[in-house]
Amino acid sequence: MAIRKIREFGDNVLRKQCKEVKEVTGRIRTLVEDMIDTMYENNGVGLAAPQVGVIKRIVVIDVGEGPIIMINPKILETGGEQFGTEGCLSLAGKMAYVRRPNYVKACAYDLDMNYYEIEGEELLARAICHELDHLDGVLYIDRKESELMDSNYAVEEEE
Repeated sequence: MAIRKIREFGDNVLRKQCKEVKEVTGRIRTLVEDMIDTMYENNGVGLAAPQVGVIKRIVVIDVGEGPIIMINPKILETGGEQFGTEGCLSLAGKMAYVRRPNYVKACAYDLDMNYYEIEGEELLARAICHELDHLDGVLYIDRKESELMDSNYAVEEEE
């Protein structure tokens, strides 16, 4: 597959409201494969379609258990709270503290347009919330509760 260019902060596509996917075509399948490859190539945990310039409601996530493909995802339920650092491939090298639910239940469709529900805690819950925000033009910096920091800040501090 192909590695796609990640759109960076300031690109208007990142602030767009994404459109629902009506059917999975060959182009959508290629997009999803490219998104997964692009996410891995950039050491990401998730990637949303607008981050590669496509205004569709599609995200891919991998928190270490294999890729999760979410087409037309929606959050059904949240619970608890977590507070920690968050970064984004569209704001490379930066991070900030963000408050998110510690538990998320969401629904979506897979590549065969089969409906499914997924539950996640901690990193998966954070990733689902972060990536679904992208589909509505929301970036983590809109939710940050600290100043932006260099993402290598903690590493420098330990040395």
